[in-house]
Amino acid sequence: MSEPSAQGKNDREELRENHAIAARLREYADLLKQQGDDGFRRRAYERAADVIEGLDRSLADILENEGREGLIKLRGIGRGIAGAIAEMIATGHWSQLERLQGELVPEALFQTLPGIGPELAHRLVEEGEVESLEELEHALHFGELDVTGIGPRRKRMLEATLADRLGTRVGRRAGGRAPKPPVEMLLDVDKEYRKRANSGRLRKIAPKRFNPSGEAWLPIMHARRDDWHFTVLYSNTARAHELDKTDDWVVIYYQKDGHPEGQCTVVTETRGPLAGQRVVRGREDETPESGAAA
Repeated sequence: MSEPSAQGKNDREELRENHAIAARLREYADLLKQQGDDGFRRRAYERAADVIEGLDRSLADILENEGREGLIKLRGIGRGIAGAIAEMIATGHWSQLERLQGELVPEALFQTLPGIGPELAHRLVEEGEVESLEELEHALHFGELDVTGIGPRRKRMLEATLADRLGTRVGRRAGGRAPKPPVEMLLDVDKEYRKRANSGRLRKIAPKRFNPSGEAWLPIMHARRDDWHFTVLYSNTARAHELDKTDDWVVIYYQKDGHPEGQCTVVTETRGPLAGQRVVRGREDETPESGAAA
């Protein structure tokens, strides 16, 4: 009996990677269910996992030869899930899954990029407020990254690296700028989250960062408004802990069908005419006139 060819072994290994990615999509769907998602988003990830398990071609091969657009052409794979697949293939991490598990340590992820050491990785998280390669790529493309130590030359280098890792093209604008939910909607989600968190009606996770005791203290909520999907948690950044704002700063991750994930932070304003009101950081000028009390 002849030995299997090297190519045959490689093909089987790459298809095993497909199944591993599908398994992580199912794990994400299971966590959504456990944490109270209404089922709409969960079913999308389950359908994508079914499609991936039935492929006779590796996702890595599709990404390498056709970029992320090749993934999006697959049935049931939108831009959000395509971005998740690209991140898993490039880094072995998936930030969205690790966030729900409480395992997210974005500083470690950013240190896999050339020229990014511990200090710069920390600034990307704290100053840039990005947690995944997808978010970093988006911020670079649309001029939204303002971080000490990331000048024009380094930005171009990072764009090229991310384009290679995530299967995109330098300077691409595929899908356009990710849409943002109305401020009124974000403030309503923030209000619901804080009310449910304060009453103890949300599942709590044990974040890996800044939690040496391993306590499950961080409430997590999934919600939907129209065609927007939200994952909501109190801020678990070094700055929030330093200023004792872990029960005030609320981080909202939002995604509209077919678009990448975005995020914002809702805080209680401490100065000026909006003092005492809840505002979306960076969008204070869009706060409704009636305001949202803290």
